[in-house]
Amino acid sequence: VVENEIQARIDNIFSNLERLEILSSKEPPNKRQNAKLRVDQLKYDVQHLQTALRNFQHRRFLREQQERQREELLARTFTANDSDTTIPIDETLQYNESLQSAHRGMDELIGSGTSILQGLRDQRVTLKGTHKKILDVANMLGLSNTVMRLIEKRAFQDRFLMLGGMAVTCVIMFLVVQYLT
Repeated sequence: VVENEIQARIDNIFSNLERLEILSSKEPPNKRQNAKLRVDQLKYDVQHLQTALRNFQHRRFLREQQERQREELLARTFTANDSDTTIPIDETLQYNESLQSAHRGMDELIGSGTSILQGLRDQRVTLKGTHKKILDVANMLGLSNTVMRLIEKRAFQDRFLMLGGMAVTCVIMFLVVQYLT
C-alpha cells in the first residue's frame, strides 16, 4: 500500500514537472535558462527517487522469493529412492548419437565440397588451355579485334558466374552447417 502511494505521488510529481516545463518556456528570456535548469534538476531528482523505489521493490521481491523457496524446501519430504534421482542416460545417448551423425554429415559435406573445388580447378586449367588455343587459332585466322573483345568479355562474365556459383555453394554449405548442428 505504501509503495503504491509513493508511486502515485511520484507520478503526480512527474505531471507537475511537465506543467512546470511548459510554464518555464513562457518565462522572460533572461529567467528562462535558470527556470529550465531547475526543472531539469527536479526531473533528475525524481528519476532517482523512481529508481530507488524500483530497487527497493526488486529487493523485496527477491527476499519474498527466497522466503518462499526456503519454506518449500523445509516443507518438502524426502524419501529414500526418490524418482528425481534417476540419470537420463537414454537422452544423453540419443544426444550423443545425434551429434555423431551430424559430425559424419559434416565430414561428408566437406569431402564433397573439396571434390567439387578440385573439379573446378581442373576445369579452370582446361578452360585456360582452351582459351589460349582459341586465341592462337583466332590470331591465325585473323579475326577482328571486336570479335576478340566479345570473347574476352564473355570470359570475364563467365568468371563472375563461376564466382557467383561458388558463393551460392558456400552459402548453402553454411546454412546446412547452421541448421544441422
